[in-house]
Amino acid sequence: MAIEDVLNELKSKIVDKLPKGINVSSLEFEGPELVIYTTDPKAFADNGDIIRSIAKDLRKRVVVRPDPRMLAEPEEAIKRIKEIVPAESGVSNHYFDTDTGEVIIEAEKPGLVIGRHGSTLREITKHIGWTPKVVRTPPIESSTVKDIRQYLRSVKEERKTILKGIGRKIHRPISNKDQWIRITTLGGCKEVGRSSFLLSTPESKVLIDCGVNTGAESNGTPYLYVPEVSPLSQLDAVVLTHAHLDHSGLIPLLYMYGYEGPVYMTPPTRDLMALLQLDYIEVANREGKRPPYESALIRETLKHTITLNYGDVTDIAPDIRLTFYNSGHILGSGIAHFHIGEGLYNVAFTGDFKYEKTRLFDPAVNQFPRIETIIMESTYGGMHDMQPARRDAETELQHIVKTTLSRGGKVLIPTFAVGRSQEVMIVLEEAIRKGIIDNVPVYLDGMIWEATAIHTTYPEYLNVELQDMIFHKGQNPFLSPAFVRVDSSQKREKILQDPSPCIVLATSGMMNGGPVMEYLKMYGPDKRNTLVFVGYQAEGTLGRRIQKGWTEIPMSTNGKTEVMKINMEVATVDGFSGHSDRRQLMEYVKRMEPRPERIITNHGDENKCLDLASSIYKKHKLETRSPMNLETIRLI
Repeated sequence: MAIEDVLNELKSKIVDKLPKGINVSSLEFEGPELVIYTTDPKAFADNGDIIRSIAKDLRKRVVVRPDPRMLAEPEEAIKRIKEIVPAESGVSNHYFDTDTGEVIIEAEKPGLVIGRHGSTLREITKHIGWTPKVVRTPPIESSTVKDIRQYLRSVKEERKTILKGIGRKIHRPISNKDQWIRITTLGGCKEVGRSSFLLSTPESKVLIDCGVNTGAESNGTPYLYVPEVSPLSQLDAVVLTHAHLDHSGLIPLLYMYGYEGPVYMTPPTRDLMALLQLDYIEVANREGKRPPYESALIRETLKHTITLNYGDVTDIAPDIRLTFYNSGHILGSGIAHFHIGEGLYNVAFTGDFKYEKTRLFDPAVNQFPRIETIIMESTYGGMHDMQPARRDAETELQHIVKTTLSRGGKVLIPTFAVGRSQEVMIVLEEAIRKGIIDNVPVYLDGMIWEATAIHTTYPEYLNVELQDMIFHKGQNPFLSPAFVRVDSSQKREKILQDPSPCIVLATSGMMNGGPVMEYLKMYGPDKRNTLVFVGYQAEGTLGRRIQKGWTEIPMSTNGKTEVMKINMEVATVDGFSGHSDRRQLMEYVKRMEPRPERIITNHGDENKCLDLASSIYKKHKLETRSPMNLETIRLI
């Protein structure tokens, strides 16, 4: 059956279910959604249950959009919105997306824009035609979010064409009657870095993550040239679990080598991904290295992104449905759950996950409708990889900071811009507010400020306690006056020359470049200062070498390499990691519902992957495997 015949058949079914008088002007697949265009959006707004009923019957994601002819001009729409929405809602901005017929309304009090049971939203739709979506005005404006929204509006016609092509490919008839499922390991097995997997069926191919090992001199990229994944044009979809470069770093490169399909991720992951990728190529240029791609390919990636919220069940291929679940690792990080065929098989990729409630996030989800195989990380999967309780880690950090400041020293914390920085910021803010440590400036260098702004843009992805603290109690730890943004080299130089005690959070987290190196050069020789590691340090990185006890390290200054003596105190505070420790990994499996049939370990040093797989088998009598890169595992 041709795709046009499929659409015509669906349109007949929809028209039969609609009350008389409601018009359907056209029907189209756009990405994973079936879009109903209508000249009568008011009627749909007044009958909220119609779409839910249609979606349930058709088993598809159905959205209603006004026929473009029905949309009020943006200026007129803003005027009507102001008349309908109470002034005390604090509407701060409007973003009109002609691609989707949606208007995003930013407001300080979204509830007043939504109205009781959505009554105000329905009223807005009746009067302007546009479909309103309400988001809370972020307390810190993100230039990344703003730029991405503007860019996507600027390519709306091209993006619409892309989405139509994706939609027709997803909803093509299934042509193959065979039934098998395979996973090919392309990177990140028995190692940390360059994570990438291929999920294959007779009908479809989906790439899960496509990372880069930024600290590796060789073997830093996934095996994308092997026959299973080449040519890249045959891929149906790319799915990204989270934004860190060891999972997202090489996705733009796919578009250089023939891939033209979608990349699925959560909304925060899209914005953080672009932020980290742009920084990646900027750092490469700054260090005289050749970046793997230009910024134009990051824009091309954004043009092909399709964002999904946690829990959205979405067709991404004729025989594969994707659902993201919270993984508790960083903002927007998701466990990618795939439902294959009509109840044939279910497999999930955890990406990186944290099975513990943190200052920022709820613990990773481990209850699914169905699950047969799960591919899980093993970063801290070794027998002795136990982290202290989070509260103990916070107390230890506060003690180290207090001791260092009392002797007139400075505290340098190399950290990842996304996740660990915000966790540490909240702990430091509380300690300063309560008088546990001196009220000294906490300098944020690198991308930390911008990453924090993105966190405030998506409060619904933070845990409930933090949301409540920010929006109901009026205590936003991210807005503390103690935090000082370092947004220029001049400001950094001024801080470096200032003898006063202070705390510095700077990227990169493993000390393989970034602004943290400038502070290390200045602070390293002084024994009053302290270097505090709060995150994982991979083998081969400068951070791991210093952590192991190296006291002399090569440093490049004005093109010359000199040996620098490390006299400052070096401390490691475990417990802030966004990864689960050994105990949490085992508990995650123990409490998983339903019980899986098979567990595959990855994303850890070889001994840790093997140790975790062996322990799970012994403890729970589950089939386990710890594959090497380039293995193909048949699931059924």
